[in-house]
Amino acid sequence: MTPTDASPPALDTLEAVAGYLAAAFDAGDPETMTEALKLVARSAGLTHLAAAAGLQRDLLAAAMNRGEMGLDSLLAIMKVIDLHRPADGAPN
Repeated sequence: MTPTDASPPALDTLEAVAGYLAAAFDAGDPETMTEALKLVARSAGLTHLAAAAGLQRDLLAAAMNRGEMGLDSLLAIMKVIDLHRPADGAPN
């Protein structure tokens, strides 16, 4: 499932969030990435992502919803994505 698909995936695990964000980053389109970040910010999986990245959940959600993430936060998330996305890059 990619960020451009009509119905969003269940983003309730770290692996699902990592696969979904990886697909958004791979698309290379800023609008796709922004929409994916906003969707993840409202998902149950955000708690897992924030914990794995060492970031405060509420601050991360606010930054993702605004589409204004600091480089430190973005790099932390990218490391988590690289470690936890499924081998094929797709969410579970």
